[in-house]
Amino acid sequence: MRLKQLIEQPCGLKYMIDNLDTHSGFARRMILDTEMPTDAKEIQTNYQILKEFYDVVNVKENQNQINNLQFKLCNLKEIGGTITHLRNKYVLDDIELFEVKHLAMLAGETQVVMDNLQLGESIFIPNLEEVVSILDPDGMKIASFYIYDSYSEKLSELRRKMKAKDDFDEALFSEATAIEDEIRAKLSMQLSKYADEFEAAQKALGFIDLNLAKAFQMIKYNLCFPTIADNGETEYDGLFNPEVKEALELRKRDFQPVQIAFWNKPTLITGANMGGKTVVLKTLTLCQYLFQFGFGIPATKAKIDLKDEIYFCIGDEQSIEKGLSSFAAEMKNIDAVIKASRGKRKILALIDEPARTTNPKEGTALVSSLVKVLEVENVSLVMTTHYDIEPTDSRRLKVKGFEDGKMNYELIEVKDGEVPHEALNIAESLGIDKEWISKAREILKIKE
Repeated sequence: MRLKQLIEQPCGLKYMIDNLDTHSGFARRMILDTEMPTDAKEIQTNYQILKEFYDVVNVKENQNQINNLQFKLCNLKEIGGTITHLRNKYVLDDIELFEVKHLAMLAGETQVVMDNLQLGESIFIPNLEEVVSILDPDGMKIASFYIYDSYSEKLSELRRKMKAKDDFDEALFSEATAIEDEIRAKLSMQLSKYADEFEAAQKALGFIDLNLAKAFQMIKYNLCFPTIADNGETEYDGLFNPEVKEALELRKRDFQPVQIAFWNKPTLITGANMGGKTVVLKTLTLCQYLFQFGFGIPATKAKIDLKDEIYFCIGDEQSIEKGLSSFAAEMKNIDAVIKASRGKRKILALIDEPARTTNPKEGTALVSSLVKVLEVENVSLVMTTHYDIEPTDSRRLKVKGFEDGKMNYELIEVKDGEVPHEALNIAESLGIDKEWISKAREILKIKE
């Protein structure tokens, strides 16, 4: 699945992409069109390249060269249509000839700066000096295209004659135009053999732009480089959600980082409403996507297991277009996870409060059975729930809860059957009517 198909998931991925400071529209389109990598070697290589950029960006003395590089990358344009025309051996017009000349010159200029930054071997940029020579026969090094007189002595002579005449000479003009068309055709044939190099150069420059943007984003948000897990376990220290953290900081509040680990054994997170369970699930989803697409990870330390598919089921999934209720839409989404789990692909399933909109008895049964169904080797399930489900071979975590008048969002391990009773404490802290809270406590004591 391409990044642009995932970006609207409510986990903070769109926030990270929106705050990726690329300097060309092409680089942004390139990352959005990228298929989610699932090959460990590819992901490892991407991080090795990003680390080289990160180290260079972190050196203050490099800033002028980096600014120069970013300025050049502002001029990177998407010329896929022109490249296709070259492959098909079409005659390019003056705009298209300008595009390839501009790209060839930009590639060469970028290579010089990359060499100065000792990044010259990080990303391969095809050498297009021959293209520059073809399109710049006078060696003027100007990023524009013109049918120069040096392409044809006869054309040069015709232009001199037209210039010497006081009136427009249609015959001379037609003859000159025919020669110009012949030159365009000849140039197009010469350039057609470079179609692959043009495409590779365009992608290389876009990749440079992306790595610079990713490196600066890592510094801005204090992100870390992850390691690829070799034992199936995913583990985070100091995990945070940049979007939520920023929103809290605007309200003069701190985000409490989380420590969590999970593997191919269901992990259930319980806790009262307002306990941060959903934020944890969103952040785990965000980090898995950032990892697969080669971004910095919002944590102090991260070890992440590579997945083939990621399923994030959250919130009110009501679909007006399909005529589905919240419950029906939720069941459809979870059913897709179950069907996928019966294949051999490695799956991360993150499910937030399933069956929350149905009655507690049926909800408990549905959630208990869901854990058992997804208790398979190729699935890492992390699920939040407030139901007291049947004992299973799952790991249970709980938001620590209300302490000293405020919420402690630390995750602690608990035994089967332990259900948090934080709702009344939270309601009380919000200044809810005391009589209402008091009578609720009386009822709880009777039941207990």
